[in-house]
Amino acid sequence: MRTESPPASAPVLGPKLIRAEVIAVFSVSLGASGLVALVRLIGALTAPRELKNQQAVLVGSLAPGRPWLDLTLQLVQMAIAVAPVGLVAYLLVRSGESLRTIGADFRRPGGDVARGALLAAAIGGTGLAFYLAVWAAGVNLTVVPGALPEVWWQVPVLLLAAAQNGVLEEVLVAGYLLHRLGQAGWGPWRAIAVSSLLRGSYHLYQGFGGFVGNVVMGVVFGRLYQRWGRAMPLVVAHTLIDAVAFVGYAFLRGRVTWLP
Repeated sequence: MRTESPPASAPVLGPKLIRAEVIAVFSVSLGASGLVALVRLIGALTAPRELKNQQAVLVGSLAPGRPWLDLTLQLVQMAIAVAPVGLVAYLLVRSGESLRTIGADFRRPGGDVARGALLAAAIGGTGLAFYLAVWAAGVNLTVVPGALPEVWWQVPVLLLAAAQNGVLEEVLVAGYLLHRLGQAGWGPWRAIAVSSLLRGSYHLYQGFGGFVGNVVMGVVFGRLYQRWGRAMPLVVAHTLIDAVAFVGYAFLRGRVTWLP
């Protein structure tokens, strides 16, 4: 008679294993993006033009003049970019947890949307004012949120890009990272400092303003995650902020004088 073997217990995560896991996750995701952003900033600083006279395009055409190929590449690129969220979900399950552990789920849609919308309103307006100030000071590139062709899929792709940013960044940098660092015994503010600096690092391609602004955003978002224990309100807020920036820029570009 064949007997079933007992289920394997979840692996015990000590500080060393957590450190190795975190390094592995961010080496193939936003940590690698931070390194690329640093190189791009160095390139911008060593270029003959001032920073404010150079552009940082956030969502641009990937196949100019070929809209269907462009759309396909946009969707493929977003799918690849958000793939690390699946890796994090797998690693959480391996340790006996899940995305629900970090509040990246749909258990509280009303509260998450309400909190996210309020946070987006507070951060979005302040962020725009800060960007205009640092751009005028010449320490930031001209950020072009969207430079897609005016075709039927322009707005849907911009909204999908906003959602991709919100899900990827808040699940990884707020929820997963702060959760793992807490399990490793890190103090809350030490963990927030690492999370915020990481968030700022992969925005370095925008200039020093992009770095500082996102570090401050990381402190706010990180503290709210530690207080709420949920990443989903931050996902909502980030998605709304980027959606307004991407779509708003597409409609306002060339129609207002105050927008660089």
